[in-house]
Amino acid sequence: MSIGRFGWKANQPNLMQQVASAFNGDIGITTGLLPDQNCTSAQIDCEQAIDGGQPEISDDDFLKVVLYSAALAVPAQRNPDDPMVQRGYALFIEAQCATCHVPTLQTGIHPTIPGFSHQTIHPYTNLLLHDMGEGLADNRPDFEASGTEWRTPPLWGIGLFETVNKHTYYLHDGRARNLAEAILWHGGEAEASREAFRMMSAEQRSALIAFLKSL
Repeated sequence: MSIGRFGWKANQPNLMQQVASAFNGDIGITTGLLPDQNCTSAQIDCEQAIDGGQPEISDDDFLKVVLYSAALAVPAQRNPDDPMVQRGYALFIEAQCATCHVPTLQTGIHPTIPGFSHQTIHPYTNLLLHDMGEGLADNRPDFEASGTEWRTPPLWGIGLFETVNKHTYYLHDGRARNLAEAILWHGGEAEASREAFRMMSAEQRSALIAFLKSL
């Protein structure tokens, strides 16, 4: 057992395991870390399918992908001095969104890349699991995460979500068509913040959304 940091339900403890799981579960490529095909006992054809070697990606290439993922730069905030963005940030704090979407964290000691150590970052997450209520539940426990629990997703870069993905479907299953809907789907431990947003004036909601789009 280990503390999770990656994945919708924080089921992966480190980036290396997250990348290996993505290779294995999403595109069916085995690695030295996860050398078996992602087949159940009932999937006979899957088990007997021709593979690309054991493992299918070399350790050297696998580690390059891990390094690439670790070293990706975070986009800088846009228009931080815009009065509307600043007003939105104040409302973000006032609604207690920052209780879970923590603006600032300090990194620890990276085991292999000193430049990653002791960095002040602004991910807008606490990387913890929270019960988000029945409305967002998938009723699918994952390790010790229940069917209603989700890891707080980082908000940095969310303002470029549409630019990168060419759509605006948010949350784990894309049910929210925009940021306002994503907020209004919050429940459980986030219900008070959701209600604070719901009770805001149209101008206040626009300001908070403008702040999110600046990240």
